[in-house]
Amino acid sequence: MTTIDSPTPASSPDNAPLRPDDFDALDQALDAMREHDDETPQWEFCEGFMAALVCTRRPIEPAEYWPVLLGEGFVPAQHMEFVWRWKRRWREIETGLDADVQSLDDERTWQPEVLDTRGAIAALPEEERTGMEGEAIPSFAQVWALGFMFAVENWPEDWAPPRDKEAAQMLDEALDTIVTLTEDDRAKPEVSMYSEDGPPSVSQQRVDDFGAAIWAVYDLRQLWRSMGPRVETIRKEATPGRNDPCPCGSGKKYKKCHGAS
Repeated sequence: MTTIDSPTPASSPDNAPLRPDDFDALDQALDAMREHDDETPQWEFCEGFMAALVCTRRPIEPAEYWPVLLGEGFVPAQHMEFVWRWKRRWREIETGLDADVQSLDDERTWQPEVLDTRGAIAALPEEERTGMEGEAIPSFAQVWALGFMFAVENWPEDWAPPRDKEAAQMLDEALDTIVTLTEDDRAKPEVSMYSEDGPPSVSQQRVDDFGAAIWAVYDLRQLWRSMGPRVETIRKEATPGRNDPCPCGSGKKYKKCHGAS
């Protein structure tokens, strides 16, 4: 039986940034959906998917993207609180990507909500870590990047390279930067993104690649906003010559039939 989320809390305005408890609520909502559909993704995947949608060349309507992300059975009206937080996060991403920032340390800079799962596991007591040996644990920001590219792959026409060579190169380089994060972090762990004093779980190269990916998303947002939606080419059928047979099949010359007007 599907559970309908409770009404949105009146104490949180619609434009308020999401807090840690909001992200916890999103995780809980997805966990509940996963009981009915085990392919329901984690929030980090949704976060990457949303970032790509915010950057996509044309606006993708919710009715178009909900089935792709959460399946045909997802009914927004039955998950009002989840959708409310989704919209708030969407506006938060837009605001961050449209801000004129020059440094990742700027408080206005958009920061993806990503996890250092390996760091969290490394911080557990040894007896709890033992039970997880052999499991495939995603690298820092890997699930986010997979979610981003999942959206790109589902709307290929809207992510097709533009005719302008410089713009096409900008698109290609930005996407390559994000694709790098879809791969495993095999370099030597040097830092923990889970806690400042936690065991090393992320390589410095991964941290640098993550920062580059953030700037890549800024580039993609700017690129598609500057170019606007794709303009469909209108193709007209060739007009017959005046002395050619009229295409209507009357047997008359075009100039004596439909070409007379």
